[in-house]
Amino acid sequence: MDRERNAPENVPAAQPVIGEEEIEAAVRVLRSGRVVQGPEVAAFEEEFAEFVDGRACVAVNSGTSALHLSLLALGIGHGDEVVVPSFSFAATANAVRLAGAEPVFAEIDPETFCLDPDAAASAIGPRTAALLPVHLYGHPAAADRLGALARRYGLALVEDACQAHGAALHDERVGTFGEAACFSFYPTKNMHALEGGMVAVEDAELARTLRLLRNQGMEQRYANEIVGANMRMTDVAAAVGRVQLGRLPAYTERRRANAKALDSGITTLATPPVADGARHVYHQYTVRVPGGRRDAVQRELELRGVGSAVYYPTPIHRLTPYAHQQAGLPETDRAAAEVLSLPVHPTLTAGDLARVVGAVDEAAAAAGAVVE
Repeated sequence: MDRERNAPENVPAAQPVIGEEEIEAAVRVLRSGRVVQGPEVAAFEEEFAEFVDGRACVAVNSGTSALHLSLLALGIGHGDEVVVPSFSFAATANAVRLAGAEPVFAEIDPETFCLDPDAAASAIGPRTAALLPVHLYGHPAAADRLGALARRYGLALVEDACQAHGAALHDERVGTFGEAACFSFYPTKNMHALEGGMVAVEDAELARTLRLLRNQGMEQRYANEIVGANMRMTDVAAAVGRVQLGRLPAYTERRRANAKALDSGITTLATPPVADGARHVYHQYTVRVPGGRRDAVQRELELRGVGSAVYYPTPIHRLTPYAHQQAGLPETDRAAAEVLSLPVHPTLTAGDLARVVGAVDEAAAAAGAVVE
């Protein structure tokens, strides 16, 4: 029994994909000597632009930098407020604070886990400058309604699409709704670049401002126009990202097929709902385990060699830097106590999926968490 408890996870919760093509691309760049903000970055930006309906794309060194620089480029800073969901990774709110503005937390839709438009409307005040919805877990937020809300109040809409490469709402891809949209290329995302981020914008002048901000405020060396930072993407990362971008359609369909198999196989827990008109790309396949039994189910899954993860156990408004705001967000708190993400990544085999399904049903039964 002790050996079983200490056994390694046979089906990991997430699995970065790094193949020979990615390795060869990285080596090719290293041998070229052009390793930072060179031709690979430019090519990656052009190719990613096709993915977001031709919007101008600016590559940076992380998804957090993409969010941060987007807010700065839009002129959002001290004295401003930005409406954000609390149920997200801390980077969503951190970017607001780093820009000098203050996040205002609003409630989520309990079905999609994304920012609720009605709650966002209630959170708008005289200092509100932007709405920052998160397309969480690969499910699109209600960007159409949030966009209409932003236009009504003269606010910017900045999409946090860091988990949602290829997701869509009513056949419109995420990344094309707001003034700016931010993507992450962290290794476990639906596509990666080892590390990196991208901002997609429609306005050419905004794109130029972003390019200045990522490169010490200059386009030409030593001709600094504004105060900027070093948030450039390396050409090694861009080369890997280009390979991954080419694979993204197949990866996405594999994730969606894996999710369908889990939907049809799991009988003990409620599977993730998908909103009408939404195309979910399943960065995470997230179920709810009510009744305070989530951690017990996770332990039972571990005993059966199936990995799982909790995204996110502590809402942002309860983290130390933001706890003074005392936001009343019961749906957010409930989600944080109940969510559990299961393996859905594209490297899963049919046998892996069967094992996950069996382990989930056994674990839920063992933990007394079966949903009737």
